[in-house]
Amino acid sequence: MQHLYTFETKKEAEKGLAKLSGPKRLASDRDSNEVIYNLFGVLSWRNLYALGLYDLTELKSVLAQRDSGGAYNKIRHLEIIAALENTSRVLGLTIPEHWR
Repeated sequence: MQHLYTFETKKEAEKGLAKLSGPKRLASDRDSNEVIYNLFGVLSWRNLYALGLYDLTELKSVLAQRDSGGAYNKIRHLEIIAALENTSRVLGLTIPEHWR
């Protein structure tokens, strides 16, 4: 398990925890006078998508438009893929070919 995200409220953290698949846990930590909630889980594109990170929700919409044969925002698609390439290098994930 790896640290996936930090939340400021327990309610948000519990919502995020419920969205993850695989082993997961939530840990609270006191930062000065505030409590933060660290979410740990399996580092996967599925879990990152479930948390709404890295524009993956927008990528899904763009790919649906592209795959339907209609007009789609190719520039935005390339921007998201370029950002994901950096993210994938840092996180050690492979970008699926059908996203490109």
